[in-house]
This record gives sequence, structure tokens and C-alpha cells, in this order.
Amino acid sequence: MRSESVINERNLQISPTSSRSVTETVNGSHKFVIQGYSLAKGMGIGKHIASENFTVGGYQWAIYFYPDGKNPEDNSSYVSVFIALASEGTDVRALFELTLVDQSGKEKHKVHSHFDRSLESGPYTLKGYKRFFRRAMLETSDFLKDDCLKINCTVGVVVSKVDPSRLPSIVVPESDIGSHFGMLLDNKDGSDIVFDVSGEKFHAHKLVLAARSPALRAEFFDDLEENKQEIVVTELEPKVFKAMLHFIYRDTLVEDEELLASSSSCEFSVSDTLIAKILAAADKYGLIRLRLMCESYLCKDISIGSVARMLALADRYQAAELKAACLKFAAENLAGILVSFSLAISPLSSIYLAKQRHKFQFSRLH
Repeated sequence: MRSESVINERNLQISPTSSRSVTETVNGSHKFVIQGYSLAKGMGIGKHIASENFTVGGYQWAIYFYPDGKNPEDNSSYVSVFIALASEGTDVRALFELTLVDQSGKEKHKVHSHFDRSLESGPYTLKGYKRFFRRAMLETSDFLKDDCLKINCTVGVVVSKVDPSRLPSIVVPESDIGSHFGMLLDNKDGSDIVFDVSGEKFHAHKLVLAARSPALRAEFFDDLEENKQEIVVTELEPKVFKAMLHFIYRDTLVEDEELLASSSSCEFSVSDTLIAKILAAADKYGLIRLRLMCESYLCKDISIGSVARMLALADRYQAAELKAACLKFAAENLAGILVSFSLAISPLSSIYLAKQRHKFQFSRLH
């Protein structure tokens, strides 16, 4: 019996398995706008202007532009353009293309393509072109418009992966809990608290509000007033309170035409806009996500004319992200902000600036 058992085990067949290796490219692109080329020119050979890092294929990349060329031993009458691998501790195989954009609309772009087996990581990992374009030709071409250059960089990261036999998959829809809770708010089903805001009544649910807002949770349960059925709100306008309830139940920012009004308009103060009032409500009731949504919305309207008011608003309502964005914008646009401020406080400043420009031009001629 024992020997028969051994024979059967030896004849046991194992089902064959299979796998497939797939090599492909993960593509991404980045547009680098260089404003103020005439000021960048003359910064020195080997000195560059860098784009912000961008991600393709899980790796960080950046574009380096050398207005006076990269190396002294090369002909410095050329501008140099390189792509840098900013990720550390890895080797990458990549295809990249650097394009100097023709801004005349004729689509006659200057394109350089390069393929390399691997790019080692580190701060000096550069691949590109020392003699990308002759400077004298560049400055009289359609690539330079309004003292601005545009460089597009396309990166294709080569990746290999093993593709096992595909298993059945089921698509799971996006969460719809927000719409369900929104219906609960709209239909007032099971509501146990009423808010009186300037005479307008809003029905809600204590447990939902308490789960979302630390301030409301304290008011309902920590103050020994669980049986309270109506609360009068005097600090907020009905429209603002409605927007806050919309977020609490739906976890989204309310869609309202008034939100489309630019908060940078000179016709009214930033603090008078609906989005700023929602920000104030979010701060008051401890709705951190709503506050960040408002900060993100306001951040799109930061300009030379609005940055000071935005900064004051951010400081007032503990909007740290908006404050950081304002400070960064102010640092990068300090000259324009100072000119704007001087024009605002003195009608004669425009005459003064015109005279200064005239003096500067006269001194250059002589």
C-alpha cells in the first residue's frame, strides 16, 4: 500500500501557470514659462533658471534653462536647456523631448528629442542640450514674444511590469453618502433642532451636526442643553448658514452664482464676499475641511491688487494655507505690489514714475 501511494504522488500533475512582462512608457508633460528673458540674460555662464518640480512615472523632474549657456568651454553664444532628474536613490530609463514653442501661431516649434538607457539620480543628473539655440537668432525669432519664452517638456518613463492572468473585477461606484445626507436635510426627516437665522428657519439633526462640528457638539451636549429645540443665530446671514449646512450634510462647497464674483474686484472688500463669510463660519464652528475649501477657492483670486486684503482675511480666520500662498505671491511680485500701492496712495506717483523712466532712458543714450 505504501509503495502504491508513492507512485500516485509522483504521477500527480500540477496545472501550468503563466505570466507576461509588459514594457511601456508612462508619459507626462510640463510647460515652463520664462517671463522677463531680457533680465535673465547676463546672469552668467553656468547659472540657470529652474522650473518647479513635476512628477511623471513616479519620479520628480525639472527643466533647467541657462540663458548664457552651461559651460564656459562651449560656445557661450547659445542658450542651454536640460531636464533634471530630481528624485534621489534611483535609476530611470526615460525618453524626453524639449520643445521651444513658436508663439506666432505658425506651429514651427524647435524640437529636440533624446533617449537614454538610464538616468542616475542626484542634483547634477542632467540630460539635454548645451547648444539648444543660438542666442542672437532666438532674440529676433517668433520664439520670444513680449520678453517671454515657453518651453514644453515631455517625459516618457520606461517601466516594466509583470501582468498576471486577469481576474474578474467589479466596478464600485463613487460614494453617494453626501447625496443621501443631503436628502435628509432637504426633506427634514427626523429633524430635532431648528435654527432661527434672521427670521429664516433651518431644520437639522443634532447628531449629524455634532459629528461634524466640535463647536455644535459642545453646544448640544457639553452645556447640558440636550433638550434645546431651537437656537437663534445672530452672527451669520441666512445664505451663509445655509451654505454651512450644505457642507455639513453633503461635504461639498455650495454652488452659488455669488461665489463666481471675483474676490479681487475693486468694487467691494474681500471680506464682504460670500466665500469669505463662509470661511468665517468655518472658523467659528471648527469646520476644518470647509475652511480649506474656502482657502483653495480664494487662492485662485490672489492678485497684486488683492493680496494685502487676502492676507488680512487669512490672518483673521487662521487660514494658514491661504496666508502662505499670499506671502509667497507677495515675495515673487514685490515690485508690482509696491508700484500698485504707491499709485493707490498718490495720484502724482504715475507722473513721478514716468519722469523716472524718461531719466533712465536719457542716461542710457548718453
